[in-house]
Amino acid sequence: MKKTAFIITFAMMACATALAASPLDLKDITDGKYQASQLRTVTALPDGEQYAQISDDGLRVESFSYKTGAKTGVLFDVTATKGERVQGFDNYIMCPNGRKMLIQTNTQRIYRRSFKAVYYIYDIQTKHMDRLSDYGPQQAPVWSNDGQYVAFVRDNNIFLVKLLYDNAESQVTTDGKQNAIINGVPDWVNEEEFGFNSALTFNADGTMICWVRYDESQVPEYTLQQFKGSYPSVNENRLYPRTYTYKYPKAGERNATLSVHSFDIKSRQTRELQVPLNADGYIPRIKATTDAAKVIVYTMNRHQDELCIYGVNPSSTVAQLLIKEHVDRYVKEEAIDNIQITDSHIILPSDRNGKMQLYLYSLTGQLQRTLTNGNEVTDFYGYDEKTGNTFYQTTGDTPMNRQVCVTFGNGKTQVLCGREGWNTAMFSSDYKYFIGMWSDMRTPYEYATYLSNGKKQSSLLDNSKLRSQLSAIQMPQKEFFTLKTSEGVELNGVMLKPSDFNSSRKYPVIMWQYSGPGSQQVVNSWNLGSMGGGALYDSWLVEQGFIVVCVDGRGTGGRGADFEKCVYKHLGELEARDQVETALWLSRQSFVDSNRIGIWGWSYGGFCTLMSMSEGRGVFRAGVAVAPPTDWRFYDTIYTERFMRTPQENVAGYDVNPIQWAPKLHGSLLLCHGLADDNVHVQNTFEYTEALVQADKDFRMNVYTNRNHSIYGGNTRNHLLRQIAQHFIDNMK
Repeated sequence: MKKTAFIITFAMMACATALAASPLDLKDITDGKYQASQLRTVTALPDGEQYAQISDDGLRVESFSYKTGAKTGVLFDVTATKGERVQGFDNYIMCPNGRKMLIQTNTQRIYRRSFKAVYYIYDIQTKHMDRLSDYGPQQAPVWSNDGQYVAFVRDNNIFLVKLLYDNAESQVTTDGKQNAIINGVPDWVNEEEFGFNSALTFNADGTMICWVRYDESQVPEYTLQQFKGSYPSVNENRLYPRTYTYKYPKAGERNATLSVHSFDIKSRQTRELQVPLNADGYIPRIKATTDAAKVIVYTMNRHQDELCIYGVNPSSTVAQLLIKEHVDRYVKEEAIDNIQITDSHIILPSDRNGKMQLYLYSLTGQLQRTLTNGNEVTDFYGYDEKTGNTFYQTTGDTPMNRQVCVTFGNGKTQVLCGREGWNTAMFSSDYKYFIGMWSDMRTPYEYATYLSNGKKQSSLLDNSKLRSQLSAIQMPQKEFFTLKTSEGVELNGVMLKPSDFNSSRKYPVIMWQYSGPGSQQVVNSWNLGSMGGGALYDSWLVEQGFIVVCVDGRGTGGRGADFEKCVYKHLGELEARDQVETALWLSRQSFVDSNRIGIWGWSYGGFCTLMSMSEGRGVFRAGVAVAPPTDWRFYDTIYTERFMRTPQENVAGYDVNPIQWAPKLHGSLLLCHGLADDNVHVQNTFEYTEALVQADKDFRMNVYTNRNHSIYGGNTRNHLLRQIAQHFIDNMK
């Protein structure tokens, strides 16, 4: 009896071990088998008690209670509309008063954030749905506050739809022209580097439309070649490839000329607003206020170290300077994105004193007080005018973690969500509730609702299915560590080791990094990993016999302005030095084979890979650079000049680049690039390969037909990641 029990127990243990050792499959990873569930397109509803989101099957917009988490209603259902009918939809835009919504269908991507789509006006009470326009897809539609008007952009012109007049459509601007004049949406470089896709707003009472106009007629052009390809296949390009030409201002070249305009809906009069702006300046945002006689316009100088906030009267056109923010080196894009305009205040994030904090100004521009005075503020959720409470996210005790906090009107601060890991929040319209999201590097996302004092109300989603799937896989050990470089700089890192790690063995190591200014890869979040998603691709690399490591070097975020901005005007030098120092530190660890250390990265990470492999100390056996910038003269004005100024001002800084360092390349190199990359042009890789040829350096290269900077579609991502892995296997195993 005892012997039988032992055999059965042993068999069960063996079975469990076999299940636990089930290997990851790369195709499963790239096909999304292990993709974590997240709440889709959450919108706080005007009543403050409910929020809306798209249903799991993608066919409805449903409302839910913040207090209980229970579904309270169906706001939209594709199977139950009157009038127009659709088979499915991609997104929705709620009217400010909560009575109507725009239903987005047939979405066609343009660039990273921009797209055009066919929109429908849907009345929630009557369930009646009408096309927004019969004359072609629309871009960047916006509601008036009262829900009586919708404005949108088509073919670079602005159009107005009046709902009270049987959805009558009229044209507001007529000068829009491809590669010349754009009204109401940003051009490529402003969209990409200031992180927005709409430059159009109504004033508070809906009597006027205000927008930014971009004259890009004098901006130099770049041409991409497009082939037949697959997924999708473009048959028109089968014999003779076509070209796509667009305006792309490279560092030091001419930008679009910007101006701000208003349109009086009743009188149909168009005016140019008198916003002071240098000929080469930027307008990163235009926003409404609760005052019909005032819209807010942000401007920046070309060096991006000065941000001005103007209050502008759309009728008189007069602009009044409210705030002038000047900081050393540059104003961060995140600071611009997190500015909030309330009924009576402007809240400005600034790292003027070394750490990002929040500052409260009156609507007339008077600094009233500093709202926060602690850890680095990494996101701003809102300021409650009624209570004076400020809700935001901070780095917590370490840069790897995030906390959700409130600072009360009396100055006291409380951590609302401080669980070890990564905490974020989405607040109700009146700041009474919020949806909190938490994860750490071992646990996929969990969602719950909370009162604004941090008391949990209900659980919404915990990814239990994914956790069950992953429990059948022997996942690697993940651990944070710190190292100190020979220059005395302390760096944070994360290491993935095999589950059966043996300290007496010598393992090859693959390092991944991004390294760009303000970025973070070493995070205690499910977003950890070279490809995010719980570091599953990196875990798959561990299964192939590697230790996988990431270290955030100088220039990365979460550690204050000095650490982040020390790379100013000489991108790549300190970042590469820190990756080499990491490799040297690893080579001193007893379990690392110092002769088998590799490095890879994508975009800025590809640039840093090439710089690190050419730094001079020859520590890397192999490397992979995906879509790398190779000379910052080839990249766009806004991003590049933010950190480097112009090539004319900083010749020495620009001359330190992978092309110039090509003769010093050490290690086996694989280059990968999408031929339709509108962001980091394949010119970067082609010019770099010519430098390698002339330096008599061997390399391998994979190109991806018709793929943009993200390199995906069909089997593309699976192929790319397998090529990266195989390069390290061939050269380091």
